[in-house]
Amino acid sequence: MTDGKSTMVAKLSGLTVTIAAAMVLSACNLAPKYQQPQVFTDTSDFKYATQANSDIKAYDLGWQEYFADPQLKQLIALALENNRDLRLAALNVEAVEKQYRIQRADLFPGINASGSMSKSRTAADFRGANSSAVSKQYSVGLGVTSYELDLWGKIRNLSDAALNEYFSTREARDAAQISLVATVAKAYYAERFANEAMKVSQNVLNTREKSYRLADLKYKHGVSNKIDLRTAETLVESAKADYQSQLRAREQARNALVTLIGGNYPSEIVAPAGLDKQFVYASLPSGLPSEMLLYRPDIRQAEYNLKAANANIGAARAAFFPSISLTGTIGSGSVQLDNLFTGPNRTWSFMPQINIPLFNWGANKAGLDLTRVRKEISVTQYEQAVQDAFQDVSDVLVANATLKKQYASQLKGTNAELDRNRLMQMRVDHGIADSLTMLDSQRQSYAAQLALLGVQQQWLNSRVDLYKVLGGGLKAYQDGQVKQSPAAAK
Repeated sequence: MTDGKSTMVAKLSGLTVTIAAAMVLSACNLAPKYQQPQVFTDTSDFKYATQANSDIKAYDLGWQEYFADPQLKQLIALALENNRDLRLAALNVEAVEKQYRIQRADLFPGINASGSMSKSRTAADFRGANSSAVSKQYSVGLGVTSYELDLWGKIRNLSDAALNEYFSTREARDAAQISLVATVAKAYYAERFANEAMKVSQNVLNTREKSYRLADLKYKHGVSNKIDLRTAETLVESAKADYQSQLRAREQARNALVTLIGGNYPSEIVAPAGLDKQFVYASLPSGLPSEMLLYRPDIRQAEYNLKAANANIGAARAAFFPSISLTGTIGSGSVQLDNLFTGPNRTWSFMPQINIPLFNWGANKAGLDLTRVRKEISVTQYEQAVQDAFQDVSDVLVANATLKKQYASQLKGTNAELDRNRLMQMRVDHGIADSLTMLDSQRQSYAAQLALLGVQQQWLNSRVDLYKVLGGGLKAYQDGQVKQSPAAAK
């Protein structure tokens, strides 16, 4: 009995030493050390950046705090709740999270409880006796099935890769949210400006119909000729065609907006703010160019993909080395059910297994080369993301600065054109100028108003784009509480 106990103690001691050695070796990690790529970017165009009120940052400014139009905010809230693209992005995050949890579970042994009962009959000839026999066996136990010791960091690297893929997918979801907020805002402005252009077209149509009635009256009384009448009729039909064009643009803009919000246009909607009162802040500081590396979701997504590729290299390198897996059980067995948990019926088994790669070196080498290529792809994608981000911000800064001045000049020119048209109408009414001159003045006034609306829309869109490219649009209010983006929380 003493010898049996000594043997058991020796075996357990050997098992303990094996596990301890495995834990020491598991500290080995064959993944290359991660280094963030250095990307050269030209920041000369950031001369248009504004640094006033530097406490206000786009990435820490919620869309409810940035947009002032209550109708626009209502539509953005509906889009964030119902948009299918954003919903799909959120489901992708959830799916990748579950995949990471599955991969992480491989770091720990799986312990299973089992129970079994077997009953068999042995023929008399097999027993060498005159009668057959029936035997029963009962067993219960706990077991570890094929747990691989992470000697070279393979499992840990696969877990790290899955974790970074989860982070990457989450950043993609954040980027989708920012893009959705900006897209809804620009679609809203498209609908608003199409409606304003339709009003201008309606006013022009009303004016030309009035001129046509006057020309028809003059023609009937012999004051004017038929050419003047047909000219006025042509202008009326042209105005009707322009009105239908603006009506079509308004309806198509409405359809695009309905698609973005993911449902029917709300029947009860708050009154909109004026087009000159769309934003809470008169200016949005751009901050330092380097801040984009911290708060742009697309850049962070590319970096997480690079880290995942780096971890996959470590897992591919570990495939060249031997792997050890453990299988073990401990429990109780008996031929009688009532004696299963009593008596000297303890059972155990321990079976380590080692696998040494011999003739699959070529496949492992190709797998390692593939991970290295994918890392280079991830590096290139990261560099491209940074360069695109800097270009986006530079372009938007230039557009925002120049469009503001362009709109101011266009507004003065349009007001001057409207005043000239008013004076021309007075000259026509007093018989100083002819109707053709008046019609030409009306065409120029109409074109100037449409041009003004176009420039104003571009200016508002540029402010939305600036908010987007600087990483704004993640923070939102939910149930009276402020929900911050991951970037803001960091």
